[in-house]
Amino acid sequence: MVVSHRQPMSEPAPITITSPLHWLALGWRDLWAHPVPGLLHGALIALFGGALLLLAHERFWLLAGAFSGFLIVAPILATGLYAVSRALAVGRRLPLREVLDVWRSRDPRLVRFGLLLALAGTGWVLTSAGLITLAAPAPVEKPVDFLRVVVLAPQAGLFEVWLLQGALLAAPVFASTVVALPMLVDQPVPVHQAVGASWRAVANHPAVLVLWALLLAVITALAMLLALVGLVVVIPWLAHASWHAYRDLAGR
Repeated sequence: MVVSHRQPMSEPAPITITSPLHWLALGWRDLWAHPVPGLLHGALIALFGGALLLLAHERFWLLAGAFSGFLIVAPILATGLYAVSRALAVGRRLPLREVLDVWRSRDPRLVRFGLLLALAGTGWVLTSAGLITLAAPAPVEKPVDFLRVVVLAPQAGLFEVWLLQGALLAAPVFASTVVALPMLVDQPVPVHQAVGASWRAVANHPAVLVLWALLLAVITALAMLLALVGLVVVIPWLAHASWHAYRDLAGR
């Protein structure tokens, strides 16, 4: 139960290979300690994803571009939930108005960072399209074409190369954001300093953060398979968990 008086924030926990599971547990606790802001964020993001799916479901590259941007922008849209976890750590429940103030502040650092992430997503779609266009034995225009020509192709290789390409492009994006996004909400630091802190965290704890990245990807993929409804809970859960990851990886 959250109490009304302020309490000292706990010290960051030591990093071990089980830390990602600990962050998920703390994120789940925070979500249900103050569920309204998180579920509202999750519902809005899920509705936005559903609209993208409805508009682009028959055009594979438009759908791929829309969802690449969606997955990259979703953590930016959930940044207000870091403030919720920060407040819960000192015994406060933020009113919804204060949570939404993170959006309304139009923090130029978050805007610039969001634009950089959007460029990264665009780069992924363009390189992916180039690979499939050059290497696929038949044109890929619809999602069913991608499934038939690439995923279920009798000759192995193209799908595996496509996955490897995606992993190589996603890795620097993850390394640049894992600490940076919550740090930009928590501290008045410039973007380059927050990104540097992210890369240092990855360099110091590579195995732990590879596991963390895999957990984030698998949980998000499962939520999207549930007709995006799972995102209503998963988006705020992972946002709260990411705050606790930041707290342990970067300290106060």
